[in-house]
Amino acid sequence: MAKNAAQKKPAKSSKSGSSKLGSLPEWNLNDLYPGLDSPELKRDLDVADADCAAFEAAFKGKLEGLAKGQGAGKRLAEAVKRYEAIEDRLGRLYSYASLLYAGNSVDPVRAKFYGDVQERITSASIHLLFFTLELNRVDDAALDAAMADPALGHYRPWLEDVRKEKPYQLEDRVEQLFHEKSVTGYSAWNRQYDELVASLRFKVGGKQLGIEQTLNFLADADGKKRKVAAEALAKTFKENLRPFTLITNTLAKDKEISDRWRGFKDIADARHLSNRVEREVVDALVDSVRAAYPKLSHRYYALKAKWFGKKSLPYWDRNAPLPKVAQRTIPWSDARATVITAYGAFSPKMAEVADQFFTKSWIDAPVRPGKQPGAFAHPTVPSAHPYVMLNYQGKPRDVMTLAHELGHGVHQVLAAPNGPLMAQTPLTLAETASVFGEMLTFKKLLAQTTDKKQRKAMLASKVEDMINTVVRQIAFYSFERKVHTERKNGELTADKICELWMSVQSESLGPAIELKPGYETFWTYIPHFIHSPFYVYAYAFGDCLVNSLYAVYEQSASGFAERYLEMLSAGGTKHHAELLAPFGLDARDPKFWDGGLSVIAKLIDELEALER
Repeated sequence: MAKNAAQKKPAKSSKSGSSKLGSLPEWNLNDLYPGLDSPELKRDLDVADADCAAFEAAFKGKLEGLAKGQGAGKRLAEAVKRYEAIEDRLGRLYSYASLLYAGNSVDPVRAKFYGDVQERITSASIHLLFFTLELNRVDDAALDAAMADPALGHYRPWLEDVRKEKPYQLEDRVEQLFHEKSVTGYSAWNRQYDELVASLRFKVGGKQLGIEQTLNFLADADGKKRKVAAEALAKTFKENLRPFTLITNTLAKDKEISDRWRGFKDIADARHLSNRVEREVVDALVDSVRAAYPKLSHRYYALKAKWFGKKSLPYWDRNAPLPKVAQRTIPWSDARATVITAYGAFSPKMAEVADQFFTKSWIDAPVRPGKQPGAFAHPTVPSAHPYVMLNYQGKPRDVMTLAHELGHGVHQVLAAPNGPLMAQTPLTLAETASVFGEMLTFKKLLAQTTDKKQRKAMLASKVEDMINTVVRQIAFYSFERKVHTERKNGELTADKICELWMSVQSESLGPAIELKPGYETFWTYIPHFIHSPFYVYAYAFGDCLVNSLYAVYEQSASGFAERYLEMLSAGGTKHHAELLAPFGLDARDPKFWDGGLSVIAKLIDELEALER
């Protein structure tokens, strides 16, 4: 759609997909811009160019002077406010382009538009690079004195975060070079990866399917379909190992160069800094999860193999539904009602915020050719609102995914009043809201289920989700560490990357899962390795944190919802230790992680008890 006609008016429900699902909503991006060729968008691109240049002319080389003497707080606050307004406009432009591209990343018109907007934003924002660099050259005492003025004091959390970047800043011209080269560097490789994955086709049952539809078969009730889908995935991944290997090697080297120049000591320290979490906290989480593999994933998969009448299961049966349990397709209307009801039982306000995503066309649910796989909640900018993307196919896990992404969405709406500079939450805490939304939905459904088989199926599904969130993500993190460490010694062959993948998968999944030939290529489709190196531990962080939070909620529900929503509303203005203190929790305590993991172990205990 060269003219993006679908965005000229509010989107109607999609007729695509199975009729069993009902009408699936498609998002309406008009709240950002009416179309990719609209006058409003062209105007904002031009205004952004002009505002960025004017900002540089007004403040470059002057911040140290502005920070001296009476009225310093108001002068610096004026600069920060102008910077914040520009960031909001740039964020709106980028959000629109990326969401449009996510809807069909193989459409050449959208791909060109996305690339062009990226280039315009990169070019304009070069004029802003000086600002945080110069702020960090302002004397600490002078900046502290200026923040005594409420106008600047409002931005204290953001300014303190900027100060944390100070040891890793480079000379201005080097920062500019890094910034400009990103368009032809890591951003270009990210885009190449997205377009490669979106273009892949997998032969299943005589049909050529996209990746999302093929992966969906791995949770099918028919074992033959699971096997055929797994073999189709392995075949196509193997045929494309060369470009995946090149992309992985290039991005790992790109990160190594950046980390070396900036002075990061550990390969994941840049991620820890952006997450505002200490390395020792993450190390404690990883150590706790790896030590728990035998009592979590190893034990559960052995139990699941027994349900299938086997000693072990092929990898394509890892997420198979339980045998002899009726599978049903869940219509979209039922999924919506389930999640909103669960949210409402916890907090009417939470349900009210979540329901806006349905009533205001903030969700894109159908599977479509060229659409990016997976799911996400995009916060866009505080002056607009978030959007949720799904690939809804009516599976119980799809309902949990809806609950997960709406958790993000609610969090993003509540944090928006903090403004463009302080609304964004570190990944570790961002995943808390999403996983908590899943837990609310699961607990609500479980309480309503009295049938023993259905209860067993629900418990098993939840355990699998938690293992996928905790064990699997920490295994992913371990894999990334191995890849990035090995890359320092030279390029990795496809065989070497596959070998590293199999080593961590074998350790984490245990002897009850057979990693048959073909599985060694499955690292290729995990987008986090490409887009956000070392992101993945945030899922495990969030899951264990939510388990601990939920235990506090069950022990004393009075006032909990208010404290929880207050925590979400803080956005990026508080450190995790400060946010968790009202709940009596401390992520720096190694025992904290063991407590979260014990929740998963207890659910497996309950499943084992159902066998007696």
